[in-house]
Amino acid sequence: MKRVILAEKPSQAQAYAESFGKFSKKDGYIVLNPSNDVITWGFGHLIELSSPEEYKDEWKKWSMKTLPIIPETFKFKVGQGKAKQFNIVKKLLKEADQIVIATDSDREGENIARSIINQAKANNKEIKRLWINSLESDEIQKGFSQLREGREFYPSFIEAQTRQISDWLVGINLSRMYTLSLQKKGINEGVFSVGRVQTPTLYMIYTRQKEIEKFVPEPFFELHATVKAENGIFKAKYAKKFPTKKELQELIKKHQLLANNPGVISAIDTKRVSQPSPFLFSLSDLQSLINKKYKVSPSDTLKHVQSLYEAKLVSYPRSDCRHITDSEFQYLSERIESYQGVLNYTIEKPNRSKRKRYVDGSKVQEHYAIIPTKKVPTQKALEKLPSIQREIYFTILKRTMAMFETDYKYDETRVTVEIKGLPFTSKGRIVLDQGWRKLEYPANKKIDKVEDDELPLLQKNETVETALKTSEGFTSPPKLYTEGTLITAMKTCGKDLENVEEKEILKATEGIGTEATRANVLETLKKQHYIDVQKNNVTVTPKGKILCQAVENTLLSSPEMTAKWETYLKKIKKEEGTQEAFLATIQKFIHHTLDSSGKIIENSDWSPTIKSMNHTHKTVGKCPICEQMIIDKGKFYGCSGYSNGCTFTLPKRYVGKTLSEATIKKLLLTKETQLLKGFKKKTGQTFSAALILNEESKLLFKPYEKVEKD
Repeated sequence: MKRVILAEKPSQAQAYAESFGKFSKKDGYIVLNPSNDVITWGFGHLIELSSPEEYKDEWKKWSMKTLPIIPETFKFKVGQGKAKQFNIVKKLLKEADQIVIATDSDREGENIARSIINQAKANNKEIKRLWINSLESDEIQKGFSQLREGREFYPSFIEAQTRQISDWLVGINLSRMYTLSLQKKGINEGVFSVGRVQTPTLYMIYTRQKEIEKFVPEPFFELHATVKAENGIFKAKYAKKFPTKKELQELIKKHQLLANNPGVISAIDTKRVSQPSPFLFSLSDLQSLINKKYKVSPSDTLKHVQSLYEAKLVSYPRSDCRHITDSEFQYLSERIESYQGVLNYTIEKPNRSKRKRYVDGSKVQEHYAIIPTKKVPTQKALEKLPSIQREIYFTILKRTMAMFETDYKYDETRVTVEIKGLPFTSKGRIVLDQGWRKLEYPANKKIDKVEDDELPLLQKNETVETALKTSEGFTSPPKLYTEGTLITAMKTCGKDLENVEEKEILKATEGIGTEATRANVLETLKKQHYIDVQKNNVTVTPKGKILCQAVENTLLSSPEMTAKWETYLKKIKKEEGTQEAFLATIQKFIHHTLDSSGKIIENSDWSPTIKSMNHTHKTVGKCPICEQMIIDKGKFYGCSGYSNGCTFTLPKRYVGKTLSEATIKKLLLTKETQLLKGFKKKTGQTFSAALILNEESKLLFKPYEKVEKD
């Protein structure tokens, strides 16, 4: 029997081959010895959806007349530059008696493999599935000895493919509609990309930014007491905040409070708190923490964790789970001493009990939490890692080891001091056992400072002396999102909703997007110039604001809609729903949005936006046609008179050469440039030439000029 193992990428195929021992490398595949089994691979998505013009010629042109673009059947093609590897894979699959899908163990991995198999017309073969959480040799071999039936995972492929097609439909149709509709109103900011998940996420950022921009700080006034007791001094505060100083003065007058007053300790309440270590890491939890600690983007964090996974140091990264099974707990428990050696840290009395907070097989669906593997790296191996990967590895290792540490224990005391009938309160904390916090927060001064603020020994009904003072503060605006808090917000965006049904949907689907796609959504928003990230704070760009204004009060601005879609997609995986039904819903949504949103844009007044937009953009000169200002549009220079019908533009790149701002300014001023070097012919040969704007204001090379080779 000839068996072909289909991996997702070369590094994964190499790890599989090494686990078998002897093998020989060929062009695009590996042969295992002595079994003659073959391992081949894709390069991620070898197969992709065909573009609109590959269905109909008229779909190539962006026109409202051609919308909606909804093919009767969807076509797939080999990605550009990937034909050679696909043909190798196709030949091997056709010759196989059995195919083992060994791509990443998730929906996307299933989609990648099945798309290749379908395109190769090899789906009539016997198909098995490798399902593992680690690339360690023993885990790979264990997985191959327990191959699962391929049909068990086929619904995951249909779910992923349905998501892929629906995103294509929404993106193609609504991006064209919004771009063309806004252009018609004089907003020529390039393509306005619209997406099923990216647009609600953008609107969420926009809403937060509007709250901050509209926020007006309001003053408040408080009353504080410095309390002198027999065994020491501490501070207390009256709980209520007053909006005006007058109201606070009235309270002081009513209770005949002086600068110094006698008081009495009316209550002392002490409770012992035992706090277990945090849950183990899911991908979003890890992305959020790494962004907070090191200002690393969620996308880069995923890349680094993927590298650690491929180095066989951590388990599968794209996990939405915070729990492990008995099996993982056992190997972690057996290696506590080795892990401690890596951390240079000793757990005095490891807690080896299987607490459900961490070990619960019923909560592990596809993948368990992100934890260290059985492979314990040497100091030399750790030093070879990039510094950020080393820090991420330590972060994962510390969180996992914290599970074995003692709880963080402290006594929290709440003291009430009564001063002329008014209660003033103070909280103090006495730490009994730092426990797991010694691992996660070593020598953290901020934490130590809070925890060292101990109360003196006090007695109930003890008489004390107090000194009062007032203070003024101001309410604070909401904080801008960071990329880390955005990942969390996407996951928990339903918690503040009033509609109970929608709240439950978002809770069940864990918000919008998936564990594996949220970071990509943020990268897409950056690439589309919708958001800007400065000092880790995320803000919406002028272009992003325009799209948000255009989708306001539509379903596209709503995370609830995306969550409902995700709910149905999960039903497809459970074979409780169908691809046909879901795509029919998407088509209805597209028809409705094309009709309603087009009218909203048409009937809205965009003049303030255009005025603001023109003020924001850098000007480079006057338009040679209408004499209005030429402004920097991002990817090109365009006339600010677009709303009045002027379509004059200048490219930023012409015949392979980037045109500088100074060159554009000279061209607009004198209608020609000096001799410029670096233009490229199709052959790759470079040449020099001058540019002119002719009588029709078209950009051309200056005629009759001797062309010089660089």
